[in-house]
Amino acid sequence: MTPRLRSFCRSSAQCQVFAARAALAAAAVAAVTLLSGLPVQAQTKAPAFEVPYTGTLKKIHDSGVIRVGYRENSPPFAFIGPDKKPVGYALDLCEVVIEEVAKELHKDIRAEYRPVTPEDRFDLIRSGAIDLECGSTTNNSERRKIVAFSTTMFVTGTKLLVRRGSGIRSLRDLQGKTVVLTRGTVHAEVIPKLAQRQKLNINFITAADHNESFQAVASGKAQAFANDDIQLYGMIAQTKSSSEYRVVGDFLTYADYALMIRKDDPEFQEVVDRAFDRLAGGRVIVAIYEKWFLKPLPSGIRLNLPMSPHLEELFKVHGLVTD
Repeated sequence: MTPRLRSFCRSSAQCQVFAARAALAAAAVAAVTLLSGLPVQAQTKAPAFEVPYTGTLKKIHDSGVIRVGYRENSPPFAFIGPDKKPVGYALDLCEVVIEEVAKELHKDIRAEYRPVTPEDRFDLIRSGAIDLECGSTTNNSERRKIVAFSTTMFVTGTKLLVRRGSGIRSLRDLQGKTVVLTRGTVHAEVIPKLAQRQKLNINFITAADHNESFQAVASGKAQAFANDDIQLYGMIAQTKSSSEYRVVGDFLTYADYALMIRKDDPEFQEVVDRAFDRLAGGRVIVAIYEKWFLKPLPSGIRLNLPMSPHLEELFKVHGLVTD
C-alpha cells in the first residue's frame, strides 16, 4: 500500500478495504488493455486512487460546500447578531466541525448558511437541504429514530417566563390561565401532557418561533412562556428586559442539546465526534463556553452561568482536563 493511501486510513480494517479496492482497480485497467490487443506496459498508468467517500462527506467533497442550518432567535446558541450575521455558542462549535470536515477531505470547503425553524429543521436535515444543524435542538429517543446527533453540548430543562409581579411561581399557578409554546419543540408536546396529568385546566397556544412566543407574553395574550431555562434567560438578556420578566419554577423537563446531522451516516458521524474530541482535548470548548455564558453577549448583558458539573463530566469523556 502506498504512503498516500495509508494516510487516509482511520483503522487497519479500512486500510485493508482501500488496498483491496486499489488492487481491483489496477486489475481492471490491465484487463481492458489486454482486451484491446495492446501491451499492458504501453498503456497509461492507472489513475491515482481516491478514497471512496459516501453519504454527507461525498456530497460535501463533490460540491465543495457544507450547508449549515441555524436558528435566528435562540440566544445564546444561535441568533442574529448586530451585524445581521448568525452567531452563537452552537455556531462556534459548528465552525470547529467544519474545520474537521475540511481536514478529513483534504480540501477547502465553503459553508453556506440557511435559517431554520423548530418546525422545518428535521425535514431540512433529512432531505439534504442542510448537512449540519447548529441551534438548540434536544437529543431524545424519539428524534433519534429520524436523525442523529453530536455529543451533548449543553444540559438544560423547561421553566416558565412570566411578568414580574404576576404572582406566578409554578405550573400550578397557571390554573385557568394561558401558556404559550413554540411549535416544533419538545415543550409543545410534553407540557400539555404534564398539565393533564396534574389535572390543571391550562389553555395552551402555540407560536411559530421563540420571538413570537415571547411577544405573546409581552402583549398579554399569554401569562407564561414555557421553554428551556437557558433560552428564556438568553431572550431576557438579548432584549434587556430583566426588569420586566423573570424565569420561575422547578424544572418541568430535562434536555440535552446537540448538533443535528443525518441518520445512518457513520462516516460523517465519526468526523463530528472527532471534532468534539479535539474541542474538549484542547480545552477550546471551555473558551467557547465562557464566551457565550460568562462574558457579555452582543447586547452587553452577561448570563453568568458557569458550566454545570453534569456538562463538565460529559466533556471529560471527550478528553477535557479540568484540573
